[in-house]
Amino acid sequence: MTDKTLDADVLIVGAGPVGLTLAMDLASHGVSVVICETRHFAEPPSVKCNHVSSRTMEQFRRLGVAQQLRDAGLPADYPNDVAFRTSVTGMELSRIPIPCRRDRYTETEGPDAWWPTPEPPHRINQIYLEPILLRHTAALPGVQLLNRTQFTAFTQDSDGVSAAATDLDSHATRHIRCRYLVGCDGGGSAVRKQIGARLEGTAVIQRVQSTLIRAPQLRALIPGKPAWSYYAMSPRRCGTMFAIDGHETWLVHNHLNAEEPEFDSVDRDQALRSILGVGPGFSYDLISKEDWIGRRLVANRFREGRVFLAGDAAHLWVPYAGYGMNAGIADALNLSWLLAACVRGWGDEGILDAYEAERLPITEQVSNFAMDHAQKMIRARRAVPQDIEAPGPEGDALRAEVGREAYDLNVQQFCCAGLNFGYFYDGSPIIVADGEHAPPAYSMGGFTPSTVPGCRAPHFWLADGRSLYDAFGPGYTLLRFDRSADVSALERAARAYGMPLAVVDIDAAEVPRAYMHRLVLCRADQHVAWRGAHVPPDAYELVALLRGEARRLEGRRRQLRWEGVVA
Repeated sequence: MTDKTLDADVLIVGAGPVGLTLAMDLASHGVSVVICETRHFAEPPSVKCNHVSSRTMEQFRRLGVAQQLRDAGLPADYPNDVAFRTSVTGMELSRIPIPCRRDRYTETEGPDAWWPTPEPPHRINQIYLEPILLRHTAALPGVQLLNRTQFTAFTQDSDGVSAAATDLDSHATRHIRCRYLVGCDGGGSAVRKQIGARLEGTAVIQRVQSTLIRAPQLRALIPGKPAWSYYAMSPRRCGTMFAIDGHETWLVHNHLNAEEPEFDSVDRDQALRSILGVGPGFSYDLISKEDWIGRRLVANRFREGRVFLAGDAAHLWVPYAGYGMNAGIADALNLSWLLAACVRGWGDEGILDAYEAERLPITEQVSNFAMDHAQKMIRARRAVPQDIEAPGPEGDALRAEVGREAYDLNVQQFCCAGLNFGYFYDGSPIIVADGEHAPPAYSMGGFTPSTVPGCRAPHFWLADGRSLYDAFGPGYTLLRFDRSADVSALERAARAYGMPLAVVDIDAAEVPRAYMHRLVLCRADQHVAWRGAHVPPDAYELVALLRGEARRLEGRRRQLRWEGVVA
């Protein structure tokens, strides 16, 4: 049995956070979307993600869901701290202070309270995050969500993609015709397999026996100030626990050792009790087993013609710094405006080359950051001293030393400004390198604000109280720091191509020192595309490059050189 063919500009396979964010952003550009999702509508997601990065929250602000997300998750006054202890209920070794969501915008003290952004990070579990994204996306005009529908195959031609999917309840075949297809269908991606892309890297870094439990009495047993995350460090068992609702549900990760190669290598209940520091009389309900394998795998390519990969379909790694889901959302928001440019007619097909050119190198970098941190954590867990719980001054001194080491090692992953704001796109076909400076290096925790083309435009507040990013347009935004700079030639060239260009004159009391040029041209995803003191003589060539005609321009230059017109 078959039904009529559905038409859309973009078909998205998978309605997890990555697919939903991609759909939201495409819809904001007036692009029609069909989403195939195997789950029932509003079927509860997994609990694997606990953190929404600042860069992701910046985009959720633009998409109109940031405040809804801020209002969900842990109680407003529940500390988002990370506590290092001998067990969850044992002695505290050290603590990374992180503001509760009530104080997220106002707190100024501590390693996680200085963020140069309108939207600091937000600690919220996926079971609260995803339903908000789902409801918002499903209500958007131009978005059609097909639940209980499994993508099966596609073919593509010069004009678009023809896809087939199966209704899992009626077994009817659905046919979908679209201009582009994006696989956001997870680690086992059918889309990735069909384009012949391979995951390459390290298949197993660590296995983690993970358990979601309900234990209403646990919070009262934990001494001192509550925390969002607890690291249990003892020679018996090392593990991590996350507060899910701040009251009675908890996610407990038991990090298996190298000599424990299978998920059932150790007794789950005994390991969990050791991590919590509770005896056999403590009762809890096991809600679900959420076991997972930490990997470092990146697809060798993110694209085949009109078909793209994003999120776990393109990369899998140990979720240190909370950058599994967030990196996938960064993929989606890099790709969405490029697809919209082509659908809306102002972008050349060549603009799509930027996606893999930009995201694949960054994915390699971030995955290596995560793997390196994972290996350091594995070594730290194996090095916990046998007498860490010894009483007296010697025990106190040892615990203080272990606590300092745990803090220093982990503050960079929980306060990861570098991963949020430091990464840059180098070698992109739609970014104009000026050769003035190299993009500054960054680490997981640190970065240097910069307007070098390819970097994120440093944030500041406008004179009217808005965030800089609130003034950005849907395509390109030209920041003009000197009203005497004539930009009319660039505006004419943009109009000739139909390329959206917003000109924002900057009147602000304080502007970051990184803004050294009179003109800074930014993309929809807030990365700098070009900067200068004056509009270049051939504004039409600049706009042609920005809309993806780099290959055509280079071909024209080669022809002119061959003809002797230019040197």
